[in-house]
Amino acid sequence: MSESNLPWWEAIPLSDMNREQWESLCDQCAKCCLIKLEDEDDGTVYYTDVACDLLECETCRCSDYTQREVRVPDCLKLTPDNLEALYWMPPSCSYRLLQEGHPLPPWHHLITGDPNSIHEAGESIKGRFVYAARVKEDEWEEHVVEWPLLLSQSLNNA
Repeated sequence: MSESNLPWWEAIPLSDMNREQWESLCDQCAKCCLIKLEDEDDGTVYYTDVACDLLECETCRCSDYTQREVRVPDCLKLTPDNLEALYWMPPSCSYRLLQEGHPLPPWHHLITGDPNSIHEAGESIKGRFVYAARVKEDEWEEHVVEWPLLLSQSLNNA
């Protein structure tokens, strides 16, 4: 297949994407909005089912996307300039998949044309999280979960 036959997200390197292209890659899974704990000894990143309070539960979108870094200082704004941050993103993350040379998953809205397909496929955190305001920080370890790091069957077969 020639490069001209590739979808734009496979033909354009992540580092060369414009803002609109970059933003459209996000599948709205919101796994990056889950609080993560890092083991100081070995660097292992653990996901919790505790989410940022700015997350909208129905859409898995940030309720204040443009001001998120101001309101949540720990929020990492992923850009083409900081792709090294992808190491802690879940293995189903569209940015990480493309960076590692994999195709977008079949439930991605750029494939299906439907922004709800990720929720219908059960690949977002919709219905599977609690807000940070409801969990004391010293209880976060009790909320460590593995599901954000599991690859769905559709990705395992890709």
